[in-house]
Amino acid sequence: MPEDLGDARGLCTRGERHLVIGVIGSGSCDEQVAGVAEAVGREIARAGATLICGGLGGVMEAACRGAKGAGGVTIGILPGSDPYEANEFVDHAVATGMGQARNVVIVLSSDAVVAVSGGYGTLSEIATALKMSVPVVGIGTWALEAPVVRATDPEQAVAVACREAQRRDRGR
Repeated sequence: MPEDLGDARGLCTRGERHLVIGVIGSGSCDEQVAGVAEAVGREIARAGATLICGGLGGVMEAACRGAKGAGGVTIGILPGSDPYEANEFVDHAVATGMGQARNVVIVLSSDAVVAVSGGYGTLSEIATALKMSVPVVGIGTWALEAPVVRATDPEQAVAVACREAQRRDRGR
């Protein structure tokens, strides 16, 4: 892990494009995990990135709430066919009708992902990200070996995600 993480503000761009940082985690969570997710969302917005997630409750809603509170933009990739199922903090709801398969869309639309806590759905998203060479930063999530970068707090998680997203070569 980089020693000097610094401040992520304004860091999440690549050229003229704002990077997209995925937030993955459970659809229900306790207040402590929600607080972490909300702080991650807030840091994503402060960094100038767009937040993408599954658009429902729990970690997803808390992260979107944090991003919106900091003036950020949020995208929700929904499992069902009704865009109005998105939480109230989603700016752009994409109804897929794909169920859990929508996790692949979230990961492939992300320049990096931050995993906050989470269950088996989160684990599948982490695995997809690793398979597709999307950087993963974990905070309080599955205890996996590298290349998942462990973060100790939301600020560090977003700073590392932004740096790894900028380093990521998408063949361009």
